Amino acid sequence: MSNLLLTAAQMRALEQAAIDSGRVTGLELMERAGVGAVDAIFAEWPEMAAAPGRAVVLCGPGNNGGDGFVVARVLAGKGWDVEVFLYGDAERLPPDARVNYERWCELGKVLPLGDAPDAIERFPDLTIDAVFGSGLSRPLEASLFRTLSCFSQQFVVSLDAPSGCDLDSGRVLGEDGQAFHPALVIAFGHRKVGHACGDLERASKVVVVDLQLSREIAGRAGFFAEREIVHAVQVRALSPIFSKRNDGHKYDHGHALILTGGMGRTGAARLAARAALRIGAGLVTCAAPGAAMMECAAQLTAVMLRRYDNAEALAAMLEDDRINALCLGPGMGVSARVSALLDVALASGRQVVLDADALTVLAGRDDPFSLLHSKCVLTPHGGEFARLFPDIAARLKAPAMSGPAYSKVDATRDAAARAGCTVLFKGPDTVIADPNGKAAVNSAAYDRAAPWLATAGSGDVLAGIITGLLSRGVPPYHAASSAAWLHLEAAFAFGPGLIAEDLPEALPAVLRRLASDQAAFEAVTTSRPST
Repeated sequence: MSNLLLTAAQMRALEQAAIDSGRVTGLELMERAGVGAVDAIFAEWPEMAAAPGRAVVLCGPGNNGGDGFVVARVLAGKGWDVEVFLYGDAERLPPDARVNYERWCELGKVLPLGDAPDAIERFPDLTIDAVFGSGLSRPLEASLFRTLSCFSQQFVVSLDAPSGCDLDSGRVLGEDGQAFHPALVIAFGHRKVGHACGDLERASKVVVVDLQLSREIAGRAGFFAEREIVHAVQVRALSPIFSKRNDGHKYDHGHALILTGGMGRTGAARLAARAALRIGAGLVTCAAPGAAMMECAAQLTAVMLRRYDNAEALAAMLEDDRINALCLGPGMGVSARVSALLDVALASGRQVVLDADALTVLAGRDDPFSLLHSKCVLTPHGGEFARLFPDIAARLKAPAMSGPAYSKVDATRDAAARAGCTVLFKGPDTVIADPNGKAAVNSAAYDRAAPWLATAGSGDVLAGIITGLLSRGVPPYHAASSAAWLHLEAAFAFGPGLIAEDLPEALPAVLRRLASDQAAFEAVTTSRPST
């Protein structure tokens, strides 16, 4: 269950289900959260556990503030000098938060948060932001943000969310986008959608404190409707699709066709073709216009080469039913000729990846989605997404004035439903969705940030990986989500200095690691005694 990304409402439902079952009380959950938060802080900065210092805990008017009071009490018990400030009226705290407020009051004072800048004698070693967590539904008041800004330092920890951020979207609420920038966010129970997408730069790292609520999901099939579930993309073991049968031949593993642009514009397609081959497609063919044939021939070896000059030539090529996946767009240009090629590819009924220029051609049509079908995958970046889905993009770009805010997950789901196919919306928070609402996020943030992926051609490689997986029989949604993960892992395998040509060559190391993980998994499971 660790790859689930929950909304605030889903997390509350889990907690309430645990409370209703009688297995735990709200106070016990708050205690688990606070104690777990301190353990997580000391795990992140062991020097703090060895040498207690001064901490400031900023508590809010809800249960997030209650978590903060527990943290304050636990820190004080470990020898820390702790000052606690409250935003709001203690008399109006929720019951569990009020109990923990009173428990803290037996140890120390609680001052109004507005007094914090003047009341603190010297800068703290640690600041705990427990003002607003998952329940925030409105922008921070300007005066509150000014107060919080006084505590911007190296060791700021936010409980569940940086105050000011909406955890259903990861967006900062308000016209001005004011929120904390913590060094660490501690997520309670599960990561939320907003931890994986939106304003990811708000924190350096997110860690999860286990509240032991997995039974609430595992014990209730249908606890959440499939449309409501979002996953963080993970590939933990070698899927059988990445391996090959001992008795198979090349056509058993698919034949991918990648269309190139004209002379001087074939590089993008060649990158995609190399990636499709590396991910295991049995055959990969680049189809190039006559003028570009020599250019491709000089660069391609294991990738085959065919000539096409128009839509009729492509249609003739597709009479070979062993070609089962196509990629159109990288380097092809924007023209009536490309539009005709697009029509032929879509009419073939094959699995088709539409990237780059193909998306621009599609967006220029009066009815962009009329020929699309469930075997298509669209891979837009932000600009292409806005051209294809201008109203959805405008809604996503508009300031988020209340929570839960419209998220990139919402936008991608809406786009996939409109297009009738899988959409992979690129970015550091790549979101994949299918027309039925299934969604996943591949987050390149925190300790998985790979800024060196921002290099020309990396998107073409991603399109090629998707195409290769489609040719091997992986369904579109799973091909897109797996490709996003593999693409990022290949970037990590190479490291800084990466250029797009390096990505396909890094894939074998990723696949070897997956195979090793699979062998370890099988060794553990087969050695367990039967029950």
